[in-house]
Amino acid sequence: MNQQHADRDADGDVEKPEKAEGLRSREVTEGPERAPHRSMFRAMGYDDEDLASPMVGVANPAADITPCNVHLDDVADAAIEGVDDAGGMPIEFGTITISDAISMGTEGMKASLVSREVIADSVELVAFGERMDALVTVAGCDKNLPGMMMAAIRTDLPTVFLYGGSILPGEHGGREVTVQNVFEGVGTYAQGEMSREELDELERHACPGAGSCGGMFTANTMASISEALGLAPLGSASPPAEDEERYEVARRAGELVLDAVEADRKPSDILTRESFENAIALQVAMGGSTNAVLHLLALAAEADIDLSIDDFDDISRRTPKIANLQPGGTRVMKDLHDVGGVPVVVRRLVEAGLYHGDAMTVTGRTVSEELAELDLPADESIDVDFLRPVSDPFHEEGAIKVLKGNLAPDGAILKVTGEDAFHHEGPARVFENEEAAMKYVQEGRIESGDVIVIRNEGPRGGPGMREMLGVTAAVVGQGHEDDVAMVTDGRFSGATRGPMIGHAAPEAFVGGPLAALEDGDHVTIDIPDRSLDVDLTDEELEERLADREQPEPAYSGGVLAKYGQAFDSAANGAVTNPGVRRLD
Repeated sequence: MNQQHADRDADGDVEKPEKAEGLRSREVTEGPERAPHRSMFRAMGYDDEDLASPMVGVANPAADITPCNVHLDDVADAAIEGVDDAGGMPIEFGTITISDAISMGTEGMKASLVSREVIADSVELVAFGERMDALVTVAGCDKNLPGMMMAAIRTDLPTVFLYGGSILPGEHGGREVTVQNVFEGVGTYAQGEMSREELDELERHACPGAGSCGGMFTANTMASISEALGLAPLGSASPPAEDEERYEVARRAGELVLDAVEADRKPSDILTRESFENAIALQVAMGGSTNAVLHLLALAAEADIDLSIDDFDDISRRTPKIANLQPGGTRVMKDLHDVGGVPVVVRRLVEAGLYHGDAMTVTGRTVSEELAELDLPADESIDVDFLRPVSDPFHEEGAIKVLKGNLAPDGAILKVTGEDAFHHEGPARVFENEEAAMKYVQEGRIESGDVIVIRNEGPRGGPGMREMLGVTAAVVGQGHEDDVAMVTDGRFSGATRGPMIGHAAPEAFVGGPLAALEDGDHVTIDIPDRSLDVDLTDEELEERLADREQPEPAYSGGVLAKYGQAFDSAANGAVTNPGVRRLD
């Protein structure tokens, strides 16, 4: 906090600084009738100079329940220092987080997507209720990031998004490892191909400190996308959590938000159709998480920008995959940071005409202007095995594929981490929830060719659309990365790899086609054709669905029941805000 004291005139009377016009915080800091309000602020150490300054909320989801967020108090402190030095009145407040990795594979994972909504709702409420002028939104674990960006869009206050940074990779057996390797190790152990002692050693070395999961999983994908959207400065996503550069980024965020206040530069001035196209181009070029599809649809809905699931496929078809980080590759965010971070990927896409260089950013400069300001290595000097030129990509098309067919009329999402021309046919093995499927896999009953179908895990059916890294990693860990597919109306972790298809819409709970499937039905998946079908006629599907009994909601009260009733389709971002555009 700013602890300087107001000056006094010759008579000893306090000369209070005048507050700038147009600041919303004047409603609680100006005039004799606000003396009680100022008294409350003074109890917290704020003085006249603070009260005359723009009030900047620093939303901080720090918590001891995940390494992604355990260090965020320090990150927030650096941002607060930047706000204070730039002449603002920083006010820190908290919100929740859920550890996706720790809740993974349990009933608790149903809380994950709900937490995105709670974070957005809570930050919006505090900013609204306390009449704040601006925000610095800090984020660590997966759903923190879209939740904070949703709040920024809703409040439409000058805002800088601040990522807490990713964890450094661990080391085991002479190779870099992350929590993805531990999840897959569980499957390898169940197969009898890893000893309990080796799994224990892997567990102890995979996560060496603070920060979000290190690969191009959901947190790092959304952090990269925050740069693409223009809500965070270029180059701010990649510095590791425990690197001093992360705290320099945080201090700059605090300073930058005051510049945004002075210029009255708001999310609505930054976000356009073009900025969302940039975000999708970056996602598919880097092999980002399928969860980004869900979150970008939700962010676009909040911003009242027309974006559909088909846009992801259109952009992916014309944008090559040029980065190969985990889970498809072996490298992590720290490796990308060492060669210049996200901006080196953006620069290649801009130069290839695949990215809108004239899109605005939170700095008040365009993407191209920001690239010119950054001290990036010359492109020809970057010679690494995980980043290629646009002219020589890993795949000619981007990593995200939108599949449609009689099993997913509104679409389903796949991230390609292996063969781009994948085609798979096989019998459905149908499970009503994740637990039943995991039991089947752990018992070693899966066979080559199987299509594991997990239903009633969608936004409303779960509720909460659980991520299923436990199941997918167990399948891969048992050696079935390429010959067993999975289809679900739930979600997958950003660390998932293999032919795993999620977000199938409409979901089974509301009568989507997955609800009609039976064991043994012949399912066909074809990536080049973008198709997901079962060998049944429309009439057969309709007859089965007509005979189906609507399942009871999993929860009759509490937060899961409340948000479960509010969730829209995954094809529209699983939004809950009643004021946004809904899927027809």
